[in-house]
Amino acid sequence: SELMRNRAITDTFEPGSTVKPFVVLTALQRGVVKRDEIIDTTSFKLSGKEIVDVAPRAQQTLDEILMNSSNRGVSRLALRMPPSALMETYQNAGLSKPTDLGLIGEQVGILNANRKRWADIERATVAYGYGITATPLQIARAYATLGSFGVYRPLSITKVDPPVIGKRVFSEKITKDIVGILEKVAIKNKRAMVEGYRVGVKTGTARKIENGHYVKKYVAFTAGIAPISDPRYALVILINDPKTGEYYGGEVSAPVFSSIMGYALRANAIPQDAEAAENTTTKSAKRIVYIGNHKNQKVN
Repeated sequence: SELMRNRAITDTFEPGSTVKPFVVLTALQRGVVKRDEIIDTTSFKLSGKEIVDVAPRAQQTLDEILMNSSNRGVSRLALRMPPSALMETYQNAGLSKPTDLGLIGEQVGILNANRKRWADIERATVAYGYGITATPLQIARAYATLGSFGVYRPLSITKVDPPVIGKRVFSEKITKDIVGILEKVAIKNKRAMVEGYRVGVKTGTARKIENGHYVKKYVAFTAGIAPISDPRYALVILINDPKTGEYYGGEVSAPVFSSIMGYALRANAIPQDAEAAENTTTKSAKRIVYIGNHKNQKVN
């Protein structure tokens, strides 16, 4: 029945801005952008359609592109690379891959990684999470890979300690850079912060599709990891069609992320690290937490 569905695995959504960290990561790994480069984020059109930013700026650093969630910034980066580069990163992070947990009703999402022809507008929009779909658990797994500083590990329903060795899929140095930027995103957003702990997040908002067309309904995401000094948890909060009058992830789902991540950290007696040094360590993420779809959750 509808109430019995495990929406973490049965429902797929366009992931929106939650994929933007992986675009910056790919651009750095491919060498198409320098870490300190300033990117042109002025208005531009592709196939007659303007790439829109909620908070437009003429130019931005890589940090600012993620902190301000710039569609134009990640589009510019994506257009410097072949589409296969970004598709490879998404796949390496676990998008379009089954979890192999043996759960009934699991969906794997749509990536179209093997397509041969891409219009420039498609290359751009896929960089901010449109034209692809994923389950919430797949997004959580992708963020767990960031929390492991580039090591991809299989999922398990029960705790595995010590964690399995896993497979390195992203540069450790570059992934640590991305995690550092995600901490800046959390600090700027404030609503996702957890008292006593350093967290890294990316919020996102995606329009819903009904009968093959985008409608004025939204999905609000907050995806992130904590604690930054020794990542232990990856968490995705997805609020489907929020009814509070707000619909941006940073407004709606971020406070829920803060509450649930805070509870998980405290309940498991994870040491606080808010006063720790800025540099992250080489320790890896050991667990994944996904808390289900908070449909119509009210956030004060």
